[in-house]
Amino acid sequence: MDKKLFFGSNLKMYKNIADTTAYLQELADRTKDISRDEIELFIIPSFTTLPDAVKCIDRSLIRLGAQNMCWEDQGQFTGEISPLMLKELGLDLVMIGHSERRHVFGETDYEENKKVLAGLKHGFRTLLCIGETGQEKEYGISAEILRRQLIVGFHGVDPSMADRVWVAYEPVWSIGVNGTPASADYAEKMHKVIKQCLREIFGDASEQIPVLYGGSVNPGNANELIVQESIDGLFTGRSAWQADKFDVLIRDAIKTWKAANE
Repeated sequence: MDKKLFFGSNLKMYKNIADTTAYLQELADRTKDISRDEIELFIIPSFTTLPDAVKCIDRSLIRLGAQNMCWEDQGQFTGEISPLMLKELGLDLVMIGHSERRHVFGETDYEENKKVLAGLKHGFRTLLCIGETGQEKEYGISAEILRRQLIVGFHGVDPSMADRVWVAYEPVWSIGVNGTPASADYAEKMHKVIKQCLREIFGDASEQIPVLYGGSVNPGNANELIVQESIDGLFTGRSAWQADKFDVLIRDAIKTWKAANE
């Protein structure tokens, strides 16, 4: 298996401390026999659970991240969490620009760029989420929207940092309870756009950047998505929030990918 597959989940505003630690321990236990040379497994819990989360599992089995971060190290930013605070917890990664941050809380591409730069400066793996709305898709400008989010989001990032950059493509219209999953063909088409744009930004270093698909990933579509040439992993929502079900989804996806690439 020459390609590492990425599997992760953002727990959003679900699961308290007890729920989160129990979930992480079960997920680590169920998946520990899968070689981490083959997969990268990461979970992004809520802020209040992080101090307990980092202590409860072997971090070589599950990487842990934060759902958001301020771009400043300190200052008069009431309600924000700084990179230094996350660093103190010893987190592995920080997620930037999730569609809910962009569309519910009004964050701009320029703000996401400041956060990306701050995350990389402080040594985090930095996961930038991008995606078009249903209206943008209807108008036929999906590719332009994704390119803009990437070009602005990674403005000023040196190619030497590409080994700590991750991207998640999450079509806004496909996320959440009422989301419609993208077809595997459409997801692959958009992933090709993303990979091409990353090459323009980072050159050959872009080959180190995993691009994950997220947006109503479930046991019914995970296998079809994971075998697409330009999809490096699955950023799974509610289908991942029970450890036993996520374990099955991961194993099925690995098996399907191996069969398709023999």
